[in-house]
Amino acid sequence: MSVMKAVCIHAYGGIKELAYEEAPRPKPGDSEVVIRVLATTVNPFDCAVRAGYLSAFLNYTLPVILGTDASGIIEEVGPGVTTFKRGDNVYARGGVTREGANAEYVVVPASDVAAKPRSLDHIHAAALPHVSLTAWQALIELADLTSGQTVLIHGAAGGVGHIAVQIAKWRGAKVIGTASVNLDYLRELGVDQAIDYSTTPFETANGYKGHVDVVLDTIGGDTQERSWEVLKPGGILVSTAQAPSQETDTVSGGRQAMVFSTPPIGKTLTEVATLVDSGKIKPHVSAVFPLAETAKIHGMIEAKHTRGKIVVQVAG
Repeated sequence: MSVMKAVCIHAYGGIKELAYEEAPRPKPGDSEVVIRVLATTVNPFDCAVRAGYLSAFLNYTLPVILGTDASGIIEEVGPGVTTFKRGDNVYARGGVTREGANAEYVVVPASDVAAKPRSLDHIHAAALPHVSLTAWQALIELADLTSGQTVLIHGAAGGVGHIAVQIAKWRGAKVIGTASVNLDYLRELGVDQAIDYSTTPFETANGYKGHVDVVLDTIGGDTQERSWEVLKPGGILVSTAQAPSQETDTVSGGRQAMVFSTPPIGKTLTEVATLVDSGKIKPHVSAVFPLAETAKIHGMIEAKHTRGKIVVQVAG
């Protein structure tokens, strides 16, 4: 049996449950490809899986390899695959309901794979799939954000947030972003109004109360509940953190939605790659670690205040 190096968990819990070890090298099934992973990432989703917060919704068989993002080279194609061939440079999101990409090889449905943006190396391409798909579904598919609208993005300097800002600007929206230590970075991204949430209640800032078309909530909790106050009548609150409850909306009569991207997603990744290569979207990589040090990234993400994405270099 062929083996590879991977980051697995054998039980749910803290960072100590992460194991860098040998695992069986995957083989492709029908309509699947094997990607030789050159770079991957850790997302808050991976931290939630590791901690067991999603065990009631996602029925993993342990041990399981974590990681949703992959950028690399097609190693093998399964029966029925005609869109890719061995040696193609690709990026993909996998690992949401199956073995993930924090490994030297990953199997992904061919429909969830796209050609890597030509203008990016694999390190920067790996920073895109999960967060760009999340931001795309939130702003384009669910909110239908249009030119001239106003969007409030919570955690705008983070992984999802910094891509969401750029998608919103591409759509012609006015962007309000919240952060604390990364306000200058938000201005670099083109945010129209950067709010320091540690000193200024966003719901009372600059007369935004009742004037926002879309809220993208990546925080949840009290931040989400207070967000209803800024929505226009009929506006929409979209969350990546927890399902919104309209019971707390006593003002706007707003709509709500929860982000959970579903396959096939290769088409969206192709659109994202086009935006990247045309200069509309640029992923920010704040740090790079080897696969063996993936646990450090889990700790950094759980400590909050990360800027953009932290990438795992697997090879190359």
